[in-house]
Amino acid sequence: LLRLTPGIDAHTPRYVTTGVIDSKFGLPIALGQAEEAVVKAMSSSNLKLVGLHVHLGSLIFSAEPYQEAIRIVFRFAAEMRERHGLDFREFSPGGGFAIQYTRDAPAQGVAYYAEAIAEAIQSSSKELGMQLPRLIVEPGRAIVGRSGVAVYRAGATKDIPGVRKYISVDGGMADNIRPALYGSGYEALIANKVTEDEVEQVSIAGKFCESADILAKDVKVPRVVPGDTVVIPVAGAYCLPFASNYNASLKPAVVLVKEGKARIIRRRESYDDLMRCDLV
Repeated sequence: LLRLTPGIDAHTPRYVTTGVIDSKFGLPIALGQAEEAVVKAMSSSNLKLVGLHVHLGSLIFSAEPYQEAIRIVFRFAAEMRERHGLDFREFSPGGGFAIQYTRDAPAQGVAYYAEAIAEAIQSSSKELGMQLPRLIVEPGRAIVGRSGVAVYRAGATKDIPGVRKYISVDGGMADNIRPALYGSGYEALIANKVTEDEVEQVSIAGKFCESADILAKDVKVPRVVPGDTVVIPVAGAYCLPFASNYNASLKPAVVLVKEGKARIIRRRESYDDLMRCDLV
């Protein structure tokens, strides 16, 4: 598949916007580079071009950008069929389906995106007299995001009267860099106090030497004391894949819970692991 840039702003966070013209990803349709790539790929003896691909970004809350991209790509495919004999058999609209990280974020299920994408593909194919291509989708975080939680131990508290109360934990941006990198928001729960009604507003601060290392900002939780178990929900997508050993920190273990039974599927790193590549 040839990845194209349709020139669409899906109104996602700046660092995960990939469908605009000014992007390191894809070949712009509007500037003629996509057509040049089609011709080059079709003339290559080592490649067989079977379809086209776009990816507009991540955390896309509306289906409209997908539908617009499909219309643009299918018109381009029809033009390439007429000019160069492109056999458009496969198509991927990418992924980026948003999930609900915070209570105030809009929530759409996968079915919402699937129905909109299918409708746009069917209508564009019919309008342009094209056979329906094989559809490939990349739902990513929409599948696994909600299946994971990050578990921390609460440490010291810093209360700045009239400003903010911070709760420090034993992890942070080395195991979840999304808040520091993207400004992503999360909620927080206190696992050992889930039935308590009295709450206070706090920010969950990571242990690393960066002011941006705030895992959850201004969240309402029961009163936290050192030793409490702090849980960040919706940590199944793009937390540990970004994990690093910043500040010589060790990556945490991963525990799989199924049918009430828990087992470690990846052990916690040791300092031997951390230094295994050092030669001096």
